Amino acid sequence: MDSALDRLDAARFLQFWQHFDKDDKGYIEGKKMNNFFKHMLQKLGMKTDEITEDIMRRMRDRFVSPYDPTADRNVQIEELAAMMLPEEENFLLLFRRETPLDNSVEFMRIWRNYDTDSSGYISANELKGFLQDLFLQHRKSITPEKLEEYTETMMKMFDKNRDDRLDLNDMARILALNENFLLKFKTDACSLEDRKRDFEKIFAHYDVSKTGALEGPEVDGFVKDMMELVKPSISGMELDKFRKALMGHCDINRDGKIQKNELALCLGLKLS
Repeated sequence: MDSALDRLDAARFLQFWQHFDKDDKGYIEGKKMNNFFKHMLQKLGMKTDEITEDIMRRMRDRFVSPYDPTADRNVQIEELAAMMLPEEENFLLLFRRETPLDNSVEFMRIWRNYDTDSSGYISANELKGFLQDLFLQHRKSITPEKLEEYTETMMKMFDKNRDDRLDLNDMARILALNENFLLKFKTDACSLEDRKRDFEKIFAHYDVSKTGALEGPEVDGFVKDMMELVKPSISGMELDKFRKALMGHCDINRDGKIQKNELALCLGLKLS
């Protein structure tokens, strides 16, 4: 059993997982784990008659029971990958849990940095650059061959429409972007004071540089969250179009930024 598992890598783990999680739910029902383990061991070279009930029990005890003594609940891909894959292989599947983004501004900074041709999509080559920088950031070395393999694996995981490129929504899944900040605020009628208080919180959230004006990825992040209030899934081109419209309407002094008072006026508020 152990010799078979030694041949397991991120690409093969993903292949085995998708065989059972065809709808991409991110989990497999606990009652199906025996079939999952049996399928995996067979594909890794074990003969059917070698996969005994004792081996199945040991697999469940080792990889499922640590999370749930009853071994009946759904098993998440992140949990199983963390236990079954070598650290280097597991890194690609789990780095999102280590560095989740809580701000759309940082997400858009990353997006603009790697969408080098401003196409509104991240190509495989652009994703490769992102992964290479990610490994450097975490002080991990990687060979060109491994980088190519990991790029292909990530594309398989997140390129849901199989067009060999990632859009804004694919990248948000990779980077585990947290819930839209604007969802915290009520959109129904409230007092002027409530609206002003909410505006102060919103502006402070997107004004990451603390300059009193939104610019670059700060505008991008605000636009992205605003659009997703009415359309949960947006494209890079749609974001650019709405950004241009917002800048045209709100950038009153035409300095390429949205000052705090400019945004307030756009939203129908007059700051005292």
